[in-house]
Amino acid sequence: MAKGIVISPDKCTGCRICELACSFIKNDSFNPKDSAIAVLPYDSVGLQVPMTCLQCDDPHCMTVCTVGAITKDPKTGVVKVDDEKCIGCKMCVSACPFGNMTYSSRHEGVVKCDLCDGEPQCVKLCPSDAIEYKELDGPLNKRKNIANLFSDVFGEVAE
Repeated sequence: MAKGIVISPDKCTGCRICELACSFIKNDSFNPKDSAIAVLPYDSVGLQVPMTCLQCDDPHCMTVCTVGAITKDPKTGVVKVDDEKCIGCKMCVSACPFGNMTYSSRHEGVVKCDLCDGEPQCVKLCPSDAIEYKELDGPLNKRKNIANLFSDVFGEVAE
């Protein structure tokens, strides 16, 4: 079974330590714009929701990459960007249905979660345990978990 990041929005305090940790580890800067995780505020319900790459089963970002810079590890399920191959066209950023990829003009490259090679720093440094790294039951359950997260957050927002 693959491991993945699981978010508990009800535990997130909005401290944004996850963003700073990610930007520092991946891009040597304390800048949320250089982070592969973003904390999105839902003020109407008082929630902060950390969002990051969902490591999709059939990643649209990989499909649209014209130079083959995006690959998916068949064992771990991690979707990675090869910075040496990436030409910076930003097609992958546009293709992500969740908006979980960005482009850093400062670093001239795509910013996307790669689970820190199995040791996500956002998980280690989250003071409220809102971000967990754990075994996922499989693709169907992964999709159900994601759907439940979105319906919990957006269902409450709509009410």
